[in-house]
Amino acid sequence: MECGLLNRGRLSSLNPISAATTRRRHSESKEFLSFHYPLNSSFQLSTSCSRRGFICKTSTLRDTNISTLPAMNLAGENFESWSLMALSPLDGRYWGKVKDLAPYMSEYGLIYFRVLVEIKWLLKLSQIPEVTEVPSFSEEAESYMQGLITGFSINDALEVKRIEKVTNHDVKAVEYFLKQKCQSHPEISKVLEFFHFACTSEDINNLAHALMLKEAINRVIFPVTDELIKALCNMAKDTAHIPMLSHTHGQPASPTTLGKEISIFAVRLSRERQELSQVEIMGKFAGAVGNYNAHLAAYPEINWPQIAEEFVKSLGLCFNPYVTQIETHDYMAKLFHAIVRFNTILIDFDTDVWSYISKRYFKQITKAGEIGSSTMPHKVNPIDFENSEGNLGKAIGSLRHLAEKLPISRLQRDLTDSTALRNMGEGLGHSLLAYKSALVGIAKLKVNEACLHEDLNQAWEVLAEPIQTVMRRYGVPEPYEKLKQLTRGQAVTEESIRQFIEGLELPREAKTNLLKLTPHTYIGAATELARTAADTALNLVNGVKVLETDS
Repeated sequence: MECGLLNRGRLSSLNPISAATTRRRHSESKEFLSFHYPLNSSFQLSTSCSRRGFICKTSTLRDTNISTLPAMNLAGENFESWSLMALSPLDGRYWGKVKDLAPYMSEYGLIYFRVLVEIKWLLKLSQIPEVTEVPSFSEEAESYMQGLITGFSINDALEVKRIEKVTNHDVKAVEYFLKQKCQSHPEISKVLEFFHFACTSEDINNLAHALMLKEAINRVIFPVTDELIKALCNMAKDTAHIPMLSHTHGQPASPTTLGKEISIFAVRLSRERQELSQVEIMGKFAGAVGNYNAHLAAYPEINWPQIAEEFVKSLGLCFNPYVTQIETHDYMAKLFHAIVRFNTILIDFDTDVWSYISKRYFKQITKAGEIGSSTMPHKVNPIDFENSEGNLGKAIGSLRHLAEKLPISRLQRDLTDSTALRNMGEGLGHSLLAYKSALVGIAKLKVNEACLHEDLNQAWEVLAEPIQTVMRRYGVPEPYEKLKQLTRGQAVTEESIRQFIEGLELPREAKTNLLKLTPHTYIGAATELARTAADTALNLVNGVKVLETDS
């Protein structure tokens, strides 16, 4: 039996290339990976679909325990050998950080959801009065089929793969697998040919892919993005009052506070998180070219578009009635573009924090035993933010390609989307890895207030802005030009600034207020903005209710 280490590993792989080559690596290994399948509760799907919301908000799996899809316990020396040969670092070096995606975005996940859709469709047929050939199932028969879903194991997936070697067709292999599983059941065996009834492969696949995305994002991606946003909000509030020299074009500019600059990223990311939650995850079930041709040939009296809509919504997805052979994938483009925008903003954060570390505005908490440089013992490099930035770029490239490729299909369908869709786990995997790296980096940061203070102390020229603005108010001629002459390209000190102010013809109160200003106090409303922005970001995240549908 081909169900050892390598075969199990490739089924859980996030990268299809790693998965495809795994069988050819270490073929002599006879060790088995350990998997757990605590799928012990029934799969109940919500039946409503709001027009407002996403995956997530509009598309819900209630009490499914789908989050307990196989816990992939890939550990020990055998896994170390396997991971060393992985073509994708997601399936090797970084597996421990991205493995939570594997039950959903791997080939195992795809097969699992195909099985689910096929069984749910047979159950739906049994509920249509006009389909007399498939009478209502007994409670025992329904329980048996439910057990095929909740008890689906890695060995079941491997059996599907063995059948596929003969059929050379992955979806047909699932159909044959289910017929084998049900042929001995006295009730279900009478209706075996109604598995996959009137379906094209894409009817099954598009719903499986939609469920994969919905569950992976809801259960794995969103919790980490929310943790990241909350970490930034906490950081913004904690440092809302700490003055910092701004830099525009790389040059000293009007002071701000550290917390205010961090809060901007929290708000930006939370807005994109909210956008993500509003993407509708779509499904179709209209047959070979989207017209219900086969359905109507067999049962012309049935309203098949209505049946299809009911079925797709019963899976917690939104229904797309106007399709060719494939679901058009426009929602996927919208979803992936939203993730790309989120990732782009996070790159902006990573590079800014990298620069702050370079300026010594932040120190990094060291860990015993870690090495920063193989030759320079003193180095404490910002590796977490660099890792995050690099993986975000990789994710953006993958997701952008999918967003641009998937909506394009020749005539009523070609197969280019099939191979592209197998790479969804790659883009999400690199995104997840980047989010976790950023979180690790944030946890290591310690504000260097002494450095921030000293930087401000060396930048008295930034007070040129408020001085010339007050001069304008009180009608002093050529205020900008006078401050330009004083400060541009000149060494500006506290003394020279105070002398200039004292020489101005201004009301005493205005002059006194200017004399009180320092680079450390000239921060405007930054402190208040930091706190309100952080609260806004938290409210946006907390306001998005994942896995909830309208009643």
